[in-house]
Amino acid sequence: MPPDLKLSVAVLIERRKDPSRWEPWGFRIADVLLDDGRFGEGPRVLRDDGTSALLLHPRLWVTLFRDEAEGYYLNLTSGAPVWFVMWRIDDADPSRAVPELVTLSYNEAGRLLDAQERVDNVPLDTDVIAWLQEFTDAHYRPEPKQRRRPASFIAPSER
Repeated sequence: MPPDLKLSVAVLIERRKDPSRWEPWGFRIADVLLDDGRFGEGPRVLRDDGTSALLLHPRLWVTLFRDEAEGYYLNLTSGAPVWFVMWRIDDADPSRAVPELVTLSYNEAGRLLDAQERVDNVPLDTDVIAWLQEFTDAHYRPEPKQRRRPASFIAPSER
C-alpha cells in the first residue's frame, strides 16, 4: 500500500435491463478495485449482452482525512469493513449510473444517506484494511467518557 493518504480506485457497476416492471434499469456496485493506471482514463463497457452489462469507472480517488478517523474506526470495527460508493443515475440517460464518491468513512456514508443519496458498499481487501488500520491507529482518539453523578447526589431543584 502507498504511504500517502490517497488511493486511486476503479468502480465496477453492473447494469440490468428491466429488473422489474417498475424500473427499466437496475444497478449494483459489483466491486471496487485498486487502480494503478492500467484501466485508462474514462469509463468503458467491459461486457454488454443486451440484458446485463458490466461497466468500469476508473480514476476515482479515496482520500483519508484526520477528522474522519472516527468513521474509519467504525468501519474497521464493524466486523466486515467495506468501501462505501455513492452513485447517481444520469439525468440525461437513465441507462447510465455514475459513481461520484468512494469513501472508507462510516460517518461520511451515513451523512450521504441522510442526504438521500444512493450509497452501496462492497467488502475491503486485506491490504486496504491494513492501510486504513495504520492511519486510524495514528489519528483516532476516542473522546473520554465523562462520569455522570447519580441523581441521588444532585439537589432536587437541580434535577
